[in-house]
Amino acid sequence: MSDDFDQCDPPGADIAAIGGDVVQFALAAGTDPARVVATMRSYWQSLRNGRAVPDRADVEPKGIRTALDYAFILERIAPGAARFRLAGRHLVDLMGMEVRGMPVCSLFNPSSRGRLSDVLETVFKGPQIADLSLRSDAAYGRPALEGRMLFLPLKSDLGDVTRALGCLATSGNIGRGPRRFDLVSDTVMPVISGAQPLMPGPGGFDEPPTPWRPPANRIARTAIPESETPEERRARFHVVPTLPSHAPQKP
Repeated sequence: MSDDFDQCDPPGADIAAIGGDVVQFALAAGTDPARVVATMRSYWQSLRNGRAVPDRADVEPKGIRTALDYAFILERIAPGAARFRLAGRHLVDLMGMEVRGMPVCSLFNPSSRGRLSDVLETVFKGPQIADLSLRSDAAYGRPALEGRMLFLPLKSDLGDVTRALGCLATSGNIGRGPRRFDLVSDTVMPVISGAQPLMPGPGGFDEPPTPWRPPANRIARTAIPESETPEERRARFHVVPTLPSHAPQKP
């Protein structure tokens, strides 16, 4: 794939060539987040060719020309963290700046970043698909916004799932940037039909922490009965002789 989303035909075309096939991806005029999400997911499905997860190298800008302004590619940089490798114009408009190289959490308010990290980690670890509903409250010069965000796992050139194709589409006027969002709800779906999804939780897994247990070689202490007398308690103590000192004596 090209390293620049702008190196393709402008949005609005009705068909997209994927390899030797022609796939219909028509979008109506105006932004409809549901239609953008459906377009991106259909394109990702077309790249699989019987595989669980397609390769990053399979993605071509011309294949998503009708949703190109809303598309992005992420690179996993740490557990629960990823940065934008590529991003369409809509994301630039939302932030009021170039977002390439920025962490994806920069589009979210601090209160939603923990949950975003949990969801994002399951996309790479599952691997699985994540569909997010977003909201940005109204403020001075900033009308209220609602949108959808989609994460679709990809394999890197090394064969590990550390890339993701996605989109962010909002409805309404953007107003003054930067716009940041609250994560209203999220849905995760396994890439294999019928598989059990990996539910987001702290650390990327919805599993209870392992309870602490003392090492097996430690000797358990016996509780001292409250009825014992002071003499009986003193009898439990043992005198340990100290080794003689070999320090030289002063003359």
